[in-house]
Amino acid sequence: MTHTFFDQAELDTRIRLNFEHLRDDPYYHVEQVFPPMEYDWYGDKEGRALLAFVSHYKISGQTIPCMDEMMRLMEKKTNRHSFFGPLAGDVIHEQQLSGHSWLLRGLCEHYEQFGDEQSLNMIKSIWQHLYRPTMGAYGTYPIHRDGGNEGGVSGSSVGTSGRWHLSTDVGCAFMSIDGLSHAYKILKDADIKTVLDEMIGTYLAIDKVALKAQTHCTLTAARGMMRMYDETNDASYLDGARAIYELYVHGGGMTYTYQNVNWWGRNDTWTEPCAIIDSLMLACQLYEATGREEYRTMAARIYHNGLATAQRANGGAGTDDVVTALEGGKDVLKSQMYEAPFCCTMRLAEGLWYINEHKDLLAATTHGTVEQQPNGTYMDGDILYAEITGGDGYLNASAAVTVDGRTLYPLLKYYRVAKEDMDNIRQRIIFPVK
Repeated sequence: MTHTFFDQAELDTRIRLNFEHLRDDPYYHVEQVFPPMEYDWYGDKEGRALLAFVSHYKISGQTIPCMDEMMRLMEKKTNRHSFFGPLAGDVIHEQQLSGHSWLLRGLCEHYEQFGDEQSLNMIKSIWQHLYRPTMGAYGTYPIHRDGGNEGGVSGSSVGTSGRWHLSTDVGCAFMSIDGLSHAYKILKDADIKTVLDEMIGTYLAIDKVALKAQTHCTLTAARGMMRMYDETNDASYLDGARAIYELYVHGGGMTYTYQNVNWWGRNDTWTEPCAIIDSLMLACQLYEATGREEYRTMAARIYHNGLATAQRANGGAGTDDVVTALEGGKDVLKSQMYEAPFCCTMRLAEGLWYINEHKDLLAATTHGTVEQQPNGTYMDGDILYAEITGGDGYLNASAAVTVDGRTLYPLLKYYRVAKEDMDNIRQRIIFPVK
């Protein structure tokens, strides 16, 4: 018997936990929300924080105090052109562009909610003085890189090639397709579209697998393409986003748990909730644009499985092992970094807002039969099952099924699991195919 479900109470709990974490943790208070000067992800934390605060305001109408406090301090914290870090010059700082994509997103969302002149003026200035000077430079982005296995959970600068000061988050400059597309939506400046078309054309032509590009920035760029499609009805933007989706899902970017590999070809690394959120949003956007059911199904599977372990009991978001049969991957899902407070916890807020707005697309379908898939996983419709050890206190006996002599459960939701217990839990996902 086919059953379709979406647990609103679960989503409400996830939203509440994230809201309380962002409201109460001093890391997101105004004394710490602006990173020290030596932090070279200029604008990144500030932008993600503002986007998170506005996202929760959009959900509930409740204001996290830091939102207004940080807006009051923006003029004192930014340079004379209303952005963070060095003024534009001969060197293009990849991480500065990436970080300010999030600042643009936060400011654009703030302006759309409140119609304030401060946000609008900052959007205009960031475009004019940080991004406009990069016009014509994206074709020179280095596509042959040494040290393809470098970089931690938080990316870092790795030196200069030509005009580009590069990051271990390979390709993160093109994250800006998202922020700039939102600026274009508001400003309708034809020159923004010119820069966007240059960026998009360059990035679509890059072999992202060979480059070992970061999946997060690639999916974020695709969402920016979808925004441009919505604004212009130009099918080339839709085609670009679809090509990225296909590469991600079928070209080694997505794990067997509907999460992501942080960089293509680096299956011994970790997942990243930012990218999981991106993949869900992109799948929904493609469904709305095309009506193809495969996109809606994928979005539902990402929500019910990919985000199962991504959110933690404190309301934040953290990384897990990469579960895939590709070289370097694991067959067991377990947590790695408990929380990535500098990016994923904040980005989760936008994801939760988006999920709440699109929950009609995210219902899971089950058929009452758990069967092994050709890749070695077990599923009942949209729900992934695992053999779970170390989680006895959290297992629901009524959810257990016995298949091929194995006792299996749906993935544990880590937001329900105490931190001290989470590290001991192992969820086996891939089994030998009979």
